[in-house]
Amino acid sequence: MAFTAKDVQTLRERTGVGMMECKKALSETDGDMEKAIDVLREKGLAKAAKKAGRIAAEGVAYATTFEDKKVGVVVEVNSETDFVAKNPQFQEFVAAIADTIAETNPADMDDLMTKPCAGAESVTAALQEKILVIGENMTVRRFVRYEGDCVAYVHGGGRIGVLVRFETDGAVANDALTACGKDVAMQIAALNPLYLSKEAVPAADVEKEREVQIALIKADPKNANKPEQIVEKMVEGKLRKFFEENCLLQQAFVKDGDLSVGQYIENCAKAAGGSLKLVEYTRFEKGEGLQKREDDFAAEVASMMG
Repeated sequence: MAFTAKDVQTLRERTGVGMMECKKALSETDGDMEKAIDVLREKGLAKAAKKAGRIAAEGVAYATTFEDKKVGVVVEVNSETDFVAKNPQFQEFVAAIADTIAETNPADMDDLMTKPCAGAESVTAALQEKILVIGENMTVRRFVRYEGDCVAYVHGGGRIGVLVRFETDGAVANDALTACGKDVAMQIAALNPLYLSKEAVPAADVEKEREVQIALIKADPKNANKPEQIVEKMVEGKLRKFFEENCLLQQAFVKDGDLSVGQYIENCAKAAGGSLKLVEYTRFEKGEGLQKREDDFAAEVASMMG
């Protein structure tokens, strides 16, 4: 029996399983819809799909480096509960995904999900297998891959993952790079700067902040009779504070408030006898921006009892 693209779509809608698996099932059953559903159920894929609608906002933000490849990766993989996030199988799966990202350099999330992973033909297949084994919905949410001199830092057992990339002249030893990079990554984890430097702040953002500060200053009765040049100096002072609070290289270094982060990196480079320039970073916080699961344990116990 032949089948059409519409049949594949219908099977997908009925089971929640991916297009390729639905197409394979229909091929195996000569287009018989009900038998194809049975095939997917036997493979456990339909069961995994049922879990796919459940909220997964826990999990880990994981960062690591691969010195042999000069590659760094930070990835967020979500689970339904923090308990599962501590499961060794889950943690091994996350590390395997990072390996896949480093090795295959996927273009985006869709491309990543097609790459071989952990002995499976794709990340999607490996993910479905883990959902079945562990019993919770899981999702691979996002990743970043850098090439070059990278340092990774994971805070709070996977609550925050940070990856930083430097440009060096080759004279800086790996241990010096790692020590400096870890300190900078810890700063990023703690203060979550919006921009790398004041030069990196878009002109539109600077202008918006300027307008906000002008409005705040003029709204204060104490400033009613101040000349425009004084107001302008006040605004410039407010902008400097904005840069110091929101731009990583201008922030006060948390380990030594007498230095900015930029000055700290310069000191590290001098001590190492080489050049060290921070060029980019990524900070992932697990579940950031996702709807959180709310468990009502009293209601759950009551439903189990009656």
